[in-house]
Amino acid sequence: MFEKLYDEHESVKVRFLGFMTHDTRYDFGVIYTNMFFGKLLIVCMQTGKSTLLGRDDVENIQYLQEIFKLGSEEEAAELSQFFSFLVPSTSLHAEYEE
Repeated sequence: MFEKLYDEHESVKVRFLGFMTHDTRYDFGVIYTNMFFGKLLIVCMQTGKSTLLGRDDVENIQYLQEIFKLGSEEEAAELSQFFSFLVPSTSLHAEYEE
């Protein structure tokens, strides 16, 4: 038996981006949604790894390196710079009403 916690339907904006740094290719799906406190849902199309990213997460180099299994801090810093253009500066909003 299970207890349903939520079942939401939403039309979302999805963006697919591919780019290269000095020696690495990246392919991401970016889902803009009203869920998840305004954070973006980022999916690496190569590995299937996904995460929610807000402004604070984008600036956390170690987090990006860990979640996307990047080989160096330099790679994570490049990814951080790229994501900083995608993530809105004000991403936290009330998702649940009391």
